[in-house]
Amino acid sequence: MQTLKGKTALVTGGSRGIGRAIAECLASQGATVALTYKASKSGAEEAVKTIVKAGGSAFALHADLADAEAIPSLFEHLDRELAERSGGTALDILVNNAGNSGWGGLSDATPQSWDAMVAVHARAPFFVVQAALKRLVDGGRIINVSSAAGARPMAVVPIYSMVKAAINNFTHALAAELGPRRITVNAVAPGWIRTDMNAVVRENAEMVKAIEADTALSRFGETSDVSAVVAFLASDAGRWVTAQVIEASGGYKL
Repeated sequence: MQTLKGKTALVTGGSRGIGRAIAECLASQGATVALTYKASKSGAEEAVKTIVKAGGSAFALHADLADAEAIPSLFEHLDRELAERSGGTALDILVNNAGNSGWGGLSDATPQSWDAMVAVHARAPFFVVQAALKRLVDGGRIINVSSAAGARPMAVVPIYSMVKAAINNFTHALAAELGPRRITVNAVAPGWIRTDMNAVVRENAEMVKAIEADTALSRFGETSDVSAVVAFLASDAGRWVTAQVIEASGGYKL
């Protein structure tokens, strides 16, 4: 069943990893998906090609979300693309997924690394939502990709942990504000998921063993484990779920 048939979705950071899995999953459910990319044009084009080959509808938009000035032009481009495809600019689903690497502890942090992390993980989602609101339909969906580190901060990634906690708080504030419009706002907080961001960790057999031993379901997660939760929240089945931070970690550190 295509539970999202006729819907439109914007997935930031959709050229690889969790974002790509989300874009492909929403498209498989019938949504027309716009996915953004910063550097990996080839990855974005490959994601679109995969979606179209499977019978879905998608297109890629370039956007450097570390630059707040890029957000208005992103939505102007989105408007043009949606108008060509559907005759309108209405947006049903917004997924704030774009991120950058969070490795780096307190001792080696710099103002530049701080600014880079906050710009992408906190400032960008805030202003993406701001720009999306006049396009987002009543009864629409906003889904923020957070992290288990937002609730259980990790000393090795303090800035990343802080900005993900900020996204959780932002999720609650938005849910309260947009409830009268029947727009649900939730966050999905992955644990250890097989992506290139943690490839170095997965090369260490002892670390992998420790992580899996500390996970109730005894394995690393797959990107599809996260995209399935996002698809549920985006569908009508998730209509009564809002203001929630749903951890998709397989029971990490129970």
